[in-house]
Amino acid sequence: MRHRFLDLHVLQAVPAANLNRNDAQEPKTIDVGNTTRAMVSSQAWKRVIRLDIEEELKEPAARTRQLPAVLAEHLRTRGWPADLAAFAGAQVARSATTGGLKTDTANNNRTLALAYVPADITDALADLCTEHRTALEDGHTEYTAATKKPALKALLPTKKIAAVLTRRTDSIALLGRMHAELPDAHVEAALQMAPAYTVHKADLQPDYFTSVEDWPRPGEHGSAHLQTAFLTTGLFYRYATVNLTDLLANVNSDTDRARRLLTAFTDAFIMTLPQAKKTATAHHSLPDLVHYTIRERRPVSYSAAFEQPVTAHPRGGYTQPARDALASYATAVDRLIGTRHRLAHGHAGAFDTPIAPLGTHHPSFDDLTAAVTTTAYPHTRDTA
Repeated sequence: MRHRFLDLHVLQAVPAANLNRNDAQEPKTIDVGNTTRAMVSSQAWKRVIRLDIEEELKEPAARTRQLPAVLAEHLRTRGWPADLAAFAGAQVARSATTGGLKTDTANNNRTLALAYVPADITDALADLCTEHRTALEDGHTEYTAATKKPALKALLPTKKIAAVLTRRTDSIALLGRMHAELPDAHVEAALQMAPAYTVHKADLQPDYFTSVEDWPRPGEHGSAHLQTAFLTTGLFYRYATVNLTDLLANVNSDTDRARRLLTAFTDAFIMTLPQAKKTATAHHSLPDLVHYTIRERRPVSYSAAFEQPVTAHPRGGYTQPARDALASYATAVDRLIGTRHRLAHGHAGAFDTPIAPLGTHHPSFDDLTAAVTTTAYPHTRDTA
């Protein structure tokens, strides 16, 4: 089966910011084309995209190792004694598979592996625990009475627990899920996202700051806190691709659901920004340019357009040179691989003149998103 892909390319100027920090709390950088660029990891941007999609679709999910503890807390709100609730939480982990999920018993039975589950999972699991409360009470009494604590025996139905743990939300269908201890939970991600990086050289810029003591003691002068933070500025190239064929399969061939999810993702990819240091930088910019292509066979990144760093315009700024570089590379891609596998392409941005190599010019990001979604998953006419 030949797969279809949606490629999204974004040029976005970000003012002074620290969107994604390294272990020294400095903005991440990466060397591209023998030039240091500011970088934002795909994980950092992907998280805010996921949260935005889940809020838009009203279907939150959670990445967590705390499921037993959270379930125990939920059961306590239902009136369960604390010790029995904690035992039930541990039992969910024990009963999830034949051998049970590995847990850290010294830390509220947190699972060793990170789970990615629907956020409303605690209701379904609490209902199962309530259904089997008698067995849990008997098992808890036996376990606490034992002088030497035995290994937990599974007291809950494994198939039912596993069915709850492996349920998919839309964000899971898009972003994928891997759980080594629950093979049936595996979902191949439909989304691939590249780290974002500046199209030009970007040095770390120091920001020396002080915090003034508002209640100084007699004879005290100066500041209560001194520190140097580091920021970067720059024009970022961002790229993501969605395997449209896999996405449709991940939502059980429900075209309406795929269409809603793709709309939410495209909008989130365009509009979201990592929120690190937002109160000190207010870095809330919009993309200058968004370009999409829908192709069969394979996706194509345009990152090579910026392997050679962009040179600033004579009057300053990298925006226009970056637009030109992207358009030039898109033209080269069309020449190299042809257009027979390209089903659609278009663009929108903060300019009035269409950029011909980038396809249809859409007046707004909403119009672009609508075009992407309807082209990816066309509405079929009811012939009944």
